[in-house]
Amino acid sequence: MYTTDQYEGMLAETVVISGHNGDPIRAYYARPLGPGPFPATVLIHHFPGWDEWYREATRKFAHHGYLTISPNLYERMGHATPEDMGAAARAAGGVPDDQAVGDIAASMRFLRSQAQSSGKVGVFGTCSGGRHAFLAACRAPGFDAVVECWGGRVVMPPEQLTDNWPVAPIDYTADLPCPILGLFGADDRSPTPEQVAIHEAALKEHGKEYEFHMYEGAGHGFFYYDRAAYRQEQAVDGWGKIWAFLGKHLA
Repeated sequence: MYTTDQYEGMLAETVVISGHNGDPIRAYYARPLGPGPFPATVLIHHFPGWDEWYREATRKFAHHGYLTISPNLYERMGHATPEDMGAAARAAGGVPDDQAVGDIAASMRFLRSQAQSSGKVGVFGTCSGGRHAFLAACRAPGFDAVVECWGGRVVMPPEQLTDNWPVAPIDYTADLPCPILGLFGADDRSPTPEQVAIHEAALKEHGKEYEFHMYEGAGHGFFYYDRAAYRQEQAVDGWGKIWAFLGKHLA
């Protein structure tokens, strides 16, 4: 809990890490100052790109006591504004799942290698990043907790599968090694409440530890204060659930 007499400081900077297949990729890294040890989180950006909201979220996690890194999953497409890169990713049919999982796993290894690390690492993502967070936790062993915020296309009908996304993430549910927190909006269309129910049923079927919350009056992206989708009451409650969940599983 925050108190007004505590010391507070952080370091935040862009770094280059070795991603999937050893490719150098940029990432934004923030950590609390002090010896630690600190738990850690990988933050996976949404389809619109590696943008300012994710820089701010990275620092927010560091403020709450986590070594935090947010890798640029669009690194190999070139560099422009986040909006331009989001459009480029959409035109390319998204990032290949194998590549995304490789970059996320590399980010996990980077965090564990830090001298201040406690060894516990979670993964957080919103929108496509929520999908990637769940997918990476299932396919890259080593995560201790997952926070999936309105992860679209975890549940995918066969006609949505592509060369970049050859397997629906829900099909890997049996391999999920850790607890998962899911936050969703009842007015969302990707995922719909019906798709969230299918996602939850799969977790139940495989005996996974999970906590799902469906927010009435909220749609897709209700955490994004800079967009019309923002819902203050639901977002504040959601952040509270995130800190409680991560505090329980990464402490």
